[in-house]
This record gives sequence, structure tokens and C-alpha cells, in this order.
Amino acid sequence: MAYSDVREYTHLTDDEVEAIGRELDEIRAEVEASRGQADRDYVLRVIALQRRLAVAGRITLFASMFPPAWLLGTALLSSAKILENMEIGHNTMHGQWDWMNDPEIHSSNWEWDTTQPAEQWKHSHNYIHHQFTNVLGHDNDVGYGILRMSRDQKWTPYNLGQPVYNALLALFFEWGVALHDLDIEAIRTGKKDPKLLKKQLKQIGDKVGKQALKDYLVYPALTGPAFFHTLSANFTSNIVRNVWAYMIIFCGHFPDGAVHFSEEELEDETRAEWYLRQMLGSANFEGGKLLHLMSGQLGYQIEHHLFPDLPSNRYAEVSVKVKDICERYGIPYTTGPLHRQYGQVIRTIMKLSLPNRRTKDDATPPPPARKGRLSDEERPGRRSELGRWTNAAASVV
Repeated sequence: MAYSDVREYTHLTDDEVEAIGRELDEIRAEVEASRGQADRDYVLRVIALQRRLAVAGRITLFASMFPPAWLLGTALLSSAKILENMEIGHNTMHGQWDWMNDPEIHSSNWEWDTTQPAEQWKHSHNYIHHQFTNVLGHDNDVGYGILRMSRDQKWTPYNLGQPVYNALLALFFEWGVALHDLDIEAIRTGKKDPKLLKKQLKQIGDKVGKQALKDYLVYPALTGPAFFHTLSANFTSNIVRNVWAYMIIFCGHFPDGAVHFSEEELEDETRAEWYLRQMLGSANFEGGKLLHLMSGQLGYQIEHHLFPDLPSNRYAEVSVKVKDICERYGIPYTTGPLHRQYGQVIRTIMKLSLPNRRTKDDATPPPPARKGRLSDEERPGRRSELGRWTNAAASVV
């Protein structure tokens, strides 16, 4: 079910909510003040790695007529596309590296290797999704206009096909994302500005044309007699990237524990309440450094939603502090192994393909009411020796 009051849901007092906001503001300030050469070196290393993988994959595919070369070239190219989309493109367009004032790695200039124009992505994702996270009727990422992901969303016979729609969305995720900012519901109801729609369709058409020309004509043609083998490898690489991006994004928003909200929550919402909604509406998953790298650090989805424009390589460090806040204030911190999170997502998609009367309501219950108030060591705003962040926290990255 969708909740309408984040304070009531968490059983927190007004003072505690505002104190949480101040602590999170302080975390942001600490990271912003400490950004430097190490962070710059990190993103430059990742970009260099991605480009080497892409070049190695393209070169290997010159021999794509031979199955081992096809497999290796496809794997290398898939890895390059995943890195470019997840750790580089997505995070760069969030402005995570704008502080470097490098025009080549800046949110205003980056155009990523996928079919959706960066300008439209930054509107539908950076603004709409991150501002209105999991608010039904505002956040179009709740089901992407294709899937029913909440019992509060009206069921229609169309939803019976959700298992099929979900599989198609996973395979062709970049195409679903490309159409995302069009707002299909607004088009259907006649609320979409025709001039804006025409402009957006032209942008998408231009971007799709460039992507198709690159992956399905130019690069295959360069490999001469291996044209069709390279073409199939490029197509497969895009599918692999699509499925991976879909799974990572869905695991950050739809496992058990990720809460939905009604429009009433937005009324007079404070910055601190916005923070709480981000924490409650997102979910993390656990894994090693390679998994987090290939997922764009979105295994720390909670931290990303709190601080979408802070460098992604700092999320592991920040997660230690955010989890501590959650523990002290009794706020759920949703996390688990990737396979478990995705299993819960699939179960939700399957269940919500049926009417509510046919399925059990397994909505995430509110956290239990707290017994008593915070101790002196936990009191809002206090950072004693017990609560002070240490350098050891940074050692996890």
C-alpha cells in the first residue's frame, strides 16, 4: 500500500526528523569538502578501462567468424557498454563530476551510448524520478508505464500479460527508457503539448539513427566478411547491457521493503522528509567491489537517492554513516543479496498481474513504534566519540 505521511510511518517526532536531515546535510558537506585528486583519478581510471574494453572488443570481433572470438569480443563489448551506461554515463549526467570543471566529463556535455537522448534522461530521471521517488501518480519509474508495481495502482486485464511485458522490457530496456520522457499517459489523455512531443520524437529519432548506424552498420562493415557475425555480436552486447541495467535498476526500487507513497506526502514536504522518503523508497544489494563497479555503485541505491550528485566511488563510505543513522532512529535500511532482491521483484511482478482480491497483501508494514526516546549518546545533533565517523569507515572503498 502507499503511505501518505513519512513521519507517521516512521514514528519519529518533528525534532527527530529534522535532526536526521541535519546529519545527512553534514554527511553531504563532509564529502563535498573532501573531494579531490583521488576521486578524479578514480573516474579517469574507469573511463580508461571502459575505452580499452570497447577497443579490445571491436578488434576481437574482426575475427568474429570464429566462435571463440565472437564470444570473447561480445563479452568485452558488453562489459564496455555496461560500464559506460552504469558507472560513467548515468553518474556523469547526475553531475557527480561537475566539480572538476572538466568539459569532457560534465553533465552538460555527456551523451551516453544508448537510445535515449541525454537531455530527456536528465528530465525524466534526474528531476522527475529523483524528486518524486516512489510517489504514485508522479514517479513514472514505478512500472515505467508498462508494469503494475503497487496494489494501489488500478488493475486491468492488460496486467495479465505482465510476465511477458517484463521479459520484453528487460531485453529491450534501452528502448523503453528512450520513450520514458514522452509520458505515454499524458499522450493517451491528450495532455501532452504537441510541439514538445514533436521535438522529443525528433531527438529520439536522431539518437536512434546514430546508435543504429554505429552498431549495426559502420562497425560491422569495418570487419568485412565478418559483417553479420559482428552485427549479431553488437546486437547481443546491447541485449546483455539492457538486461543488466534493467535488473540493477529494478532491484534498487521494487524489492520488499521499498515503500510507495501517495501524493499527500508531497504536501509541505520538508527537505528532511524528502531525505526520509528516499531512504524508505529505495533498496540496496550486497556484493563485492566488481559487482558494485559494474552496477554503477547502485548497490548503494539508498545513498544514491540521498546524494545523487556526489561521486559514486564515495557511496560505500557514506553507506556506513547512513546505516548508523537508520539504526539509531529505528528506520528500515533495506538490503540483501542481489539474487534475493531480484527474486522479490519478480514475485511482485507476477502477483500484481492479478487483481488484488486474488492475491495476499504483503505490503511492507511500518517499523514498530519506538520505546522511549534516544539516549544521550544518540540524541539528535550530537556526535560524541561513540558516534563520530572514523577513518576506518573510508577503508571499505
